[in-house]
Amino acid sequence: MWTKENRRRYDRSQLRYPSDLTDEEWAHVEPLIPPAKRGGNRRRVDVREVVNGIMYVLSTGCQWRAVPKDLPPRSTLFSYLDLWSWDGTLDRIHHALYVACREQDEREASPTAAIIDSQSVKSAEKGGPGSTRMATMRAKRSRARSATFS
Repeated sequence: MWTKENRRRYDRSQLRYPSDLTDEEWAHVEPLIPPAKRGGNRRRVDVREVVNGIMYVLSTGCQWRAVPKDLPPRSTLFSYLDLWSWDGTLDRIHHALYVACREQDEREASPTAAIIDSQSVKSAEKGGPGSTRMATMRAKRSRARSATFS
């Protein structure tokens, strides 16, 4: 419900972009970001700005080359997004925020029920993801039937 308290809590007008993280949101995410690797050059980029840049691209759907100049370079943003996707950082952030939201609503951390719609049931009856592989494979032709075989 949009009470005065909730409106103040979700007001993003003071931020540079609506997709930027507030200090409270950053406090949840910061401990989940892995530290810089040991050895080599030290990290020169502000990780909070990297997260803000990734959130900007994901929330606006803009092209990488259209990232505003006041955010880190698009190559840096893409590299971190790729790295965090590969090493599981994004999954850990998602899970931690998911659990925190459920606990804030005074619910169990993991749901105890699931909803299955009719479309899910139909695909499961046919064999699920394994059956789609056969449908997308190219048909093998016999060499004997080929006109170019000699």
